[in-house]
Amino acid sequence: MPEGASEPVFVPWESLSAWIIEAKGVTQFGVHRQYGMGIGFRHGETLTSLEFQCAGLQLAISHWEAIRGYMEYEVNDLKSIQDLQDLQGPDDPPHEGLHTFHNARARMHQEIHEGRRSRLSGFFWYLYHVMTLWTIPNRLLEWEIRRLERIGKQALPEVMRDWSEPLPKEQWAKPSEELLRLSEQVRQMHKRYPHRPITEIFAAVDASRHTTRQGA
Repeated sequence: MPEGASEPVFVPWESLSAWIIEAKGVTQFGVHRQYGMGIGFRHGETLTSLEFQCAGLQLAISHWEAIRGYMEYEVNDLKSIQDLQDLQGPDDPPHEGLHTFHNARARMHQEIHEGRRSRLSGFFWYLYHVMTLWTIPNRLLEWEIRRLERIGKQALPEVMRDWSEPLPKEQWAKPSEELLRLSEQVRQMHKRYPHRPITEIFAAVDASRHTTRQGA
């Protein structure tokens, strides 16, 4: 919704731009860093954008990757995109929460039982989580998720409800050939290097795109 507008604006997905904000300053308390994410598009001659603060650089990038994954692959869970710690079970909710804490503890005990982890390491695992208030952070996260779900269920404007109605497949917008090609490169590279951060994969694919264009 552009500022001052009475109707929402719908734009093609591929016309959307995203950027990461990184700022650094020095105060009497030391170096202070701030991060954020922005998304926007041009509507006529006007640049419509939204920016919000994030706790860290990787988190800012992850926000965009979650949006991109949902729009391009129709996925809405962490495991389908990248679950580095593999804490999402097949029947678990798609978000982090109490289940990821219990999964981590169960895996830790399994590793000790199999000899892949020492009992001293297990002691420090418990010590760390006791110092970080045990399951309270996970419970707060689930409370926040429920709060966001309630907000999301509030009534949408009629024009957005109409726009959100399913379309026949023959009326679906078609992604460009370049988007399909780059997305396939990302998928193939992610299969080859499943533990490589998705940001590095995108950087490598983007670098190869520029190299191809310069060679052409």
